[in-house]
Amino acid sequence: MPILAAFMVPHPPMIVPAVGRGGEAQIRETTAAYEQAAEEIAALQPDTIIITSPHSIMYADYFHISPGKGAAGSFAEFGAPQVSFDEEYDEELVRAICDLADRNGFPAGTLGERNRQLDHGTMVPLWFIRQAYDRLQGAGPEEEEAGQDSAGQSKARQDFRLVRIGLSGLPLTDHYRLGQLLRKAVFDTGRRAVLIASGDLSHKLQDYGPYGFAKEGPAYDERVMDVCGRAAFGELLDFEEDFCEKAAECGHRSFVIMAGAFDGQAVHAQRLVHQDVTGVGYGICTFYPGGADDSRRFLDQYMEKAREACALRREGEDPYVQLARRALEAYVLRREVIQPEASGAGGSGSGPADGTADNEAALPEELLTTQAGAFVSVHEGGALRGCIGTIGPTRPTLAEEIIGNAISAATRDPRFSPIRPEELPLLEISVDVLGQPEDIDSEDDLDVKRYGVIVTNGGRRGLLLPDLEGVDTVRRQVEIAKQKAGIRPEEKVSLQRFEVIRHE
Repeated sequence: MPILAAFMVPHPPMIVPAVGRGGEAQIRETTAAYEQAAEEIAALQPDTIIITSPHSIMYADYFHISPGKGAAGSFAEFGAPQVSFDEEYDEELVRAICDLADRNGFPAGTLGERNRQLDHGTMVPLWFIRQAYDRLQGAGPEEEEAGQDSAGQSKARQDFRLVRIGLSGLPLTDHYRLGQLLRKAVFDTGRRAVLIASGDLSHKLQDYGPYGFAKEGPAYDERVMDVCGRAAFGELLDFEEDFCEKAAECGHRSFVIMAGAFDGQAVHAQRLVHQDVTGVGYGICTFYPGGADDSRRFLDQYMEKAREACALRREGEDPYVQLARRALEAYVLRREVIQPEASGAGGSGSGPADGTADNEAALPEELLTTQAGAFVSVHEGGALRGCIGTIGPTRPTLAEEIIGNAISAATRDPRFSPIRPEELPLLEISVDVLGQPEDIDSEDDLDVKRYGVIVTNGGRRGLLLPDLEGVDTVRRQVEIAKQKAGIRPEEKVSLQRFEVIRHE
């Protein structure tokens, strides 16, 4: 059975009266829309409610699905311990999702549980849903207002079970793929399931808001409400990481998971509300599936466009980046380490990821005759996906330096999981060739745009490249380099600077 419906909802704790203590009145329109959505959920009588929450356990390279029989939680952190929950998990559906992830080599499962306390991104939707169930079952007015029984516990405990899923730092395409897995697991188990995409919108909508104002905030809210109001889910994949970060959005990845759960289906969407009076955006939309619609296979369409864009990028890349890309692709696809001599026209292991013939020109002479340190940086959707390099030469030629570091950036950066074959068309690659480092006396000799920096304290050494987005001051540049080396801010360091030649 397909997913019955999905709901895009916010999760401000203040919307719960015991937390808001009257402050919730300023978002009464959001409350009314939330109550409508919750009543629709109660009327569907689902076996299972799947909630994706930005405030559940989150990893950079893994989707955490909460394990065990269930979890409890309360709004004690927000001054209302009497509003509490004790929910039962759908263990069979969790197993089905995990089995599908394992079979597909997808990074999702129940590993890494730190605690079993429900988060507020889960509890706020549950509070409205439990109230709706109480009304449906004829609870008394006092119990209905509280959403609890006389013991302070949420009622109707067996009406549905829960699956709780965290987001990740992985690309939006992987969040969409997770939605596809959820849909198949629901179908395979025959569950009557509802999906709740929990997430606020921008946190930077008003000067008086908790995070201040940024022009990207209102732009994000307007754009995402338009996209979701039309169920134009493919457009959710087009939001750049940098734009989302500047808008300080909360729920975008939740919304993309929901989009993936409706892949290839017609969807009837209804926009219920959008408010921004607190400086944070709250949007509610409802989504009901229709019949099959192959024109709505948005991930396939996105990947086809990405392959076309990758082909165009190849044409504009210089030989240094072409070499890094060929090395990366050959290793990810075939675990093959290419040889510099083979990376010219028709060389072994040098073809692009789509299997077409490689017509690249032979390597420039300097790649085969010089030595230098080099960094290979890999981005996907505007977000860093891997970056590994060497301060000085460690291999006989610069070409071999680039090949080795490209492979390491793709597979051995400890901050990220290894790049998978399906990601190859999405990658943007740059190569920085380092000049000889020189000692300097102070930070006054640095220029964040021109020079990279090396900080050293005993056996600890950290490096940061020049001209990086978001690193606008020398102080910040040195601070990050210290962090990378495990050097405390107050510790003294010796400084070196270096220039780079960047190839893109």
